[in-house]
Amino acid sequence: MSEKKLFITDTILRDAHQSQAATRMRVEDMLPACPILDDIGYWSLECWGGATFDSCMRFLGEDPWERLRLLKKAMPKTPLQMLLRGQNLLGYKHYSDDVVDEFVRLSIKNGINVIRIFDALNDPRNIAQAMKSTKKYGGVCEAAISYTVSPVHDNDYFVALAGQLEEMGADTICIKDMANLLLPKDAFKLVKALKEKISVPIHLHTHNTTGTGDMTYLMAVLAGVDIVDCALSPLANGTSQPSTEALVATLKGDERDTGLDLAKLSAAAVHFRKVAEKLKKEGFLDPKVLNVDTNTLLYQVPGGMLSNLISQLKQANAEDRYYDVLEEVPRVRKDFGYPPLVTPTSQIVGSQAVLNVLAGERYKMVTKESKGLLRGEYGQLPAPVNEEVRKKAIGNAEIITCRPADLIAPELEKYREESKGLAKSEEDVLSYALFPQVAAKFLEARDNPAPAEAPAPAASDDNSVRTIYVQDLSE
Repeated sequence: MSEKKLFITDTILRDAHQSQAATRMRVEDMLPACPILDDIGYWSLECWGGATFDSCMRFLGEDPWERLRLLKKAMPKTPLQMLLRGQNLLGYKHYSDDVVDEFVRLSIKNGINVIRIFDALNDPRNIAQAMKSTKKYGGVCEAAISYTVSPVHDNDYFVALAGQLEEMGADTICIKDMANLLLPKDAFKLVKALKEKISVPIHLHTHNTTGTGDMTYLMAVLAGVDIVDCALSPLANGTSQPSTEALVATLKGDERDTGLDLAKLSAAAVHFRKVAEKLKKEGFLDPKVLNVDTNTLLYQVPGGMLSNLISQLKQANAEDRYYDVLEEVPRVRKDFGYPPLVTPTSQIVGSQAVLNVLAGERYKMVTKESKGLLRGEYGQLPAPVNEEVRKKAIGNAEIITCRPADLIAPELEKYREESKGLAKSEEDVLSYALFPQVAAKFLEARDNPAPAEAPAPAASDDNSVRTIYVQDLSE
């Protein structure tokens, strides 16, 4: 990899529409632009993982594995990238190691080249199996640091974590700034510190929710970052990534020139402008997602978490308590040992903050997810928790100190048995393993094409994408 040229990962096929349009872009909207995208010269194209897998089956009537195969066939020259939640895969609970290994194997077999692996708590134990499997099956292993700000999350913490991930076999290290908290000067200092200690390439991911994303990237470039995530302009900025074209133009003629052709980028953008208009007409792309929202900087609440909080308050007819909840979020986060606010910890902390405010007494009611976090079910928390809160939440329950997945027996054969009659491939088995109810409805509809319409959204199961609504919290 060149020491000067800046490399670009474009998120137009995944995070861009996940962040702005509820992950509703269809594969039919992607394929016409693929020959152009494949000819641009990106370091990678992020096109899979995150919420796309579930959304394909739940809302779009698409097989996520077939989507991946189609994209790979249409873009043979460009490495395809996915986002993986470590031991959680693409769901919200820990899976056994054999399920993680099989999912990674099939992801690479069907077309994925680069797997970005992260854990919400930055617990390396929770990404170890996914990293091992990625290397085993010939994928590029990009281990991610979930960036956040707290008394314990300083540059020394992040550099030490990156060093550990490099020792574990990471091919690249990603700074995953999911909430756009990484300010420009801080980005310069962090990237500089990492480049002095880490030998593998440094990849930076941010959003533009607070309006600082472009400046953050420019300062990171000056500090020597190797790769950054951008999105083509029709679905860039706001809750999405900074614009690809803008950064490419900014560095034109500079020693960090990306080498990408603005004319080719413009041609691809022409197509996705039409897609963006379609998503607006369908009601999935709200122009409000382009607004600058500095609440993230004040309360460290990412955009997706904000919408979740508002939804919960609406259900409780308590929208007037919005700012009370925002102020409660940092307090809950401190009590819980300063977890980074990313899926699923953002939902857990946010929902508990709502309950604390509405109940009029802190921790009068505690969600089962909060109890699990305090008990260690999600892994090692970054800092000591408030022991009074933990005692109130879980009583004398035993604290889990081992790697949570060590407590899970092999599950793959169980899922194969349960999905008999539905699954026609190993890929189908994995779809079922991750989202049993959603996959069952999808597979039945796929193999019985009599109804023309896509399957209706499935009822929530223990591992489905969900909002943790107030009325469910005491269960």
